[in-house]
Amino acid sequence: MRKEIVIDADGLHYTPLNKKIRSAVQDGVSQIRIDNVLGQRFIADGLKGEVTITVNGIPGGDLGMFMSGPTVEVFGNCDHAPGNTMDAGEIIIHGSSGDATAHSMRGGMVMVRDDIGYRGGIHMKEYGEHRPVLVVGGNARAFLGEYMAGGLVIILGLQEKRVLPDRGIGSGIHGGEIFIRGDVPERLLGVGAKKAEATEEDKARIIPFIRQYAERFSVDPSRLIEDGYTRITPASGRPFANKYTWE
Repeated sequence: MRKEIVIDADGLHYTPLNKKIRSAVQDGVSQIRIDNVLGQRFIADGLKGEVTITVNGIPGGDLGMFMSGPTVEVFGNCDHAPGNTMDAGEIIIHGSSGDATAHSMRGGMVMVRDDIGYRGGIHMKEYGEHRPVLVVGGNARAFLGEYMAGGLVIILGLQEKRVLPDRGIGSGIHGGEIFIRGDVPERLLGVGAKKAEATEEDKARIIPFIRQYAERFSVDPSRLIEDGYTRITPASGRPFANKYTWE
């Protein structure tokens, strides 16, 4: 039984590529390296188990969708929605990620070294002991954490020139929490979101994830741990209640 294989994705359509990946997992392979990836979608979708997949290149949309258990490490940027509706496992991105990163994620961790696009963490949710985590080393575009129902988002803002996420942070949030390093102006909050300075107890919950990020990407964690954070949470469980009329 082979425990490690290499797949060359150069010029390979995503359907046969994903068939190769699934076949390898079914055969008991525990380490899969995929070289020359360029836009192939749905890599690792629906996979279960403890397999580790290394992606060299730029995967297409919905990387790890419905995944439950595996670890996917990408040495390159990612297209939209990595971690979409993921149950468990890890996605580690050595680069930036597109829009809707961690869309509807419900367990596991997505960790992005650099920036993410619009609507990161949209519809994240949690149930029981399943609490998804999205850690972003750089910045996020508008509507971060939109409609969040659970989970944890951490934005470290490690750009050389400090940049805050765009407007609409936590728009429609009704569960979960968002931590952003530094202060966040009120004008950047979305409908239904409120902010507060993170307490030491709050920070104690996110420090383990900060340390994981620092270890994975060879960053000194001391400054990130010492700095202050803004915690963004739901103002209520029904952020759009005043949009409706009742008779």
